[in-house]
Amino acid sequence: MKLEIITPEQIYFSGEVTSVTLPGKKGSFTLWENHAPIISSLAKGKISCKSDNQNFELNIEGGFAEVNKNVVTVCLELI
Repeated sequence: MKLEIITPEQIYFSGEVTSVTLPGKKGSFTLWENHAPIISSLAKGKISCKSDNQNFELNIEGGFAEVNKNVVTVCLELI
């Protein structure tokens, strides 16, 4: 699935991942390919992403995420 992490100033990340774990307001949740469409607010915490050749983590202050048709868009105010 495609993951896009964006801020008002830039596209921080855009690429293919196998899973992404996000810090939701009611607890962390993991998204996999073919996940149902959702929109969720995000809390302060850590985004964890896995792909075939690398893993990375990103600390965030909050934001929101949208999932639709194997595209995960994470919108952040600050990184």
